[in-house]
Amino acid sequence: LNMLEMFTRVQPSTLSSGSVPTFKERRPFHARKNDVAEIRRQQPNKVPLIIERFDGERSLPLMDRCKFLVPDHITIAELMHIIRRRLQLHPEQTFFLLVNEKAIATNSMTLSQLYQSEQDADGFLYLVYTSQPAFG
Repeated sequence: LNMLEMFTRVQPSTLSSGSVPTFKERRPFHARKNDVAEIRRQQPNKVPLIIERFDGERSLPLMDRCKFLVPDHITIAELMHIIRRRLQLHPEQTFFLLVNEKAIATNSMTLSQLYQSEQDADGFLYLVYTSQPAFG
């Protein structure tokens, strides 16, 4: 698969248990690490993101895909606006983005800054969206 195909594949449908396997569960570490190396080589000004719905979340919809390449200068606030549009949320619906099981401190932070401090060992930046402000 070329990189464009990899980043446009649709997320698998919900399993009978009701949960969707995470990207890490579906793709082995070495493959993810190789994917990021190729992406960063081809597009060094983009951040490879994995955005998934919190496992226990029921009020927010699943996104049509979980893998995104986003310009590194985009702020968290801009990313949240993009996600809100993709989820087709009503104006009164709220959601929170979490990174490494904690809320993102500031909406003015760029993805580049967040990526530098929070990227996974495989090179992706993993974000989780939820209707609740924290796990628990």
